Amino acid sequence: MRPVRPARVSVVTAVATAAALTAVTGCTEKSDAKSGGANSVSVIATDDKCDVSKKKLSAGHVELAIENKGSKVTEVYILFPDDRIVSERENIGPGTKQKLTAEVKAGSYEIACKPGMKGDGIRQEVTVTGGTKTAKRDPRLDKAVAEYRAYAQAQADETLPKTKTFTDAVRKGDLAAAKKAYALSRIGWERTEPVAESFGDIDPKVDVREDGLEEGQDVEKDWTGWHRLERALWKDKKIGKREKALATQLDKDLLDWQKRVGKAVITPTSMANGAKELLDEVATGKVTGEEERYSHTDLVDFKANVEGAEKSYELLKPVAAENDPKLAKELDKQFAALSKLLDKHREGGADSYEFTSYDKVGKADRKELQDGVNALAEPLSKLAAAVAKSK
Repeated sequence: MRPVRPARVSVVTAVATAAALTAVTGCTEKSDAKSGGANSVSVIATDDKCDVSKKKLSAGHVELAIENKGSKVTEVYILFPDDRIVSERENIGPGTKQKLTAEVKAGSYEIACKPGMKGDGIRQEVTVTGGTKTAKRDPRLDKAVAEYRAYAQAQADETLPKTKTFTDAVRKGDLAAAKKAYALSRIGWERTEPVAESFGDIDPKVDVREDGLEEGQDVEKDWTGWHRLERALWKDKKIGKREKALATQLDKDLLDWQKRVGKAVITPTSMANGAKELLDEVATGKVTGEEERYSHTDLVDFKANVEGAEKSYELLKPVAAENDPKLAKELDKQFAALSKLLDKHREGGADSYEFTSYDKVGKADRKELQDGVNALAEPLSKLAAAVAKSK
């Protein structure tokens, strides 16, 4: 969920999902900001407040010790003044706690809590001092950031022609060809979604679902992007003038994304937190079948999310394994286990993205996939802290 982005799941669904996530993603992890040093901040979120213990911080690593004392699922962000995202934690259930480690430079920021995961949130201004740069870090992490930036750009570059295959079919009115190209056009986006979402304004245009529209938005006038076209292809089973225009708009919006990827603020902790966000995306949308509710191509998105999370981890692993070898060993194990579970539902070759239609995946198999996601999400929530450790 993003500060200017409609929530990806309904609040009712999010409450149920967050309850499941609480047990496996570090939400119940004890965190006392009072003992965590000068850059540890306690954030108490309620249904109408976002109280922070400190509003002046030092450049470097910041840890938010978040506690949701409200009745609604919430999410907490560290934001730049223009609403770009520094880092975030989603799906924080009522009565639960979570940690968020981020790297910040000197400047002005906002900490925002979003009860119910909608709207702009309740915000507190914070000031970071200590020079224009963050504290020195391991050069291996600088290398990881550079390689991940190149990876994110490559995913955006590769998405455009795949999407054009999809949108060309829509513009031609070729229903079968458009259906065939739909899921493949989304892989690069799903692998690097946290980077795309960090800009705030792109995701609502290209990846929002109908129930994610903000109050007052009109389904026919304001709903754009992949999922609007998904509904037309699989539910409405027709391509009209509106859909052809939306296809062209999708090309335009993704071109905007491609051009902006190089300007994204990426740090080692944002990579680690982004990996965790991708697992949350799987838990709240793919495993439930809500993301691709018409096409049932959820497992393609699922696989892409896991691949993106694993890419971040692999780039950060040299430092994470040195700082926390037990964590790295567990992450290796759980990534391999989840990939093996996904392979059970692959219908093509080893490298194909042909998966079983998700409406054909039974309750027992869905439970198995959910358990696999949970087993990976818990250690993955600790990756940012591992790479932030001082040598």
